[in-house]
Amino acid sequence: MDPAIRQEIESLRKLKLKELKLRFRELFGEESPSSNQQHLFRRIAWRLQARSEGDLSERARQRAEQLAEDVDLRLRAPRPFWRQLSNSGRGDSEIANRDPRLPTVGTVLQRSYQGRQIMVTVLEQGFLYNDQTYASLSAIAYRATGTRWNGFLFFGLMKSNPGAQHE
Repeated sequence: MDPAIRQEIESLRKLKLKELKLRFRELFGEESPSSNQQHLFRRIAWRLQARSEGDLSERARQRAEQLAEDVDLRLRAPRPFWRQLSNSGRGDSEIANRDPRLPTVGTVLQRSYQGRQIMVTVLEQGFLYNDQTYASLSAIAYRATGTRWNGFLFFGLMKSNPGAQHE
């Protein structure tokens, strides 16, 4: 990389957010949609390098556009779709609306935490913990520990937490 470009990029690190936004406008010809200082730094540095070293070739741009056209960006149907489906009266709609990470209704999830055994029963709508119904496992994990947790992680429904058990 050209030493002058490297020095200019390094000088960006000292700029405040307002100055980065101004520099972004100068380089891109539009206002920045972001107010994240790190993001702006990276975008500006990329633009400076592209100007110095050369941008993508036309062939590379066309190939990227072709690939983008063929990609189905949505991996899951949006929630309103499942709600509409469940309201249509189909029998399998409840299964489709249910998070696939959840075990079957009636399963008891167990987790040992600081010497206490936390037991939760999976209900059709929510979860039962200490004779109270909760809408989410995260709410139960918070109630039991006083700390915010991802409920699926806390109860071992993700591979990251092998310590939890199911009955």
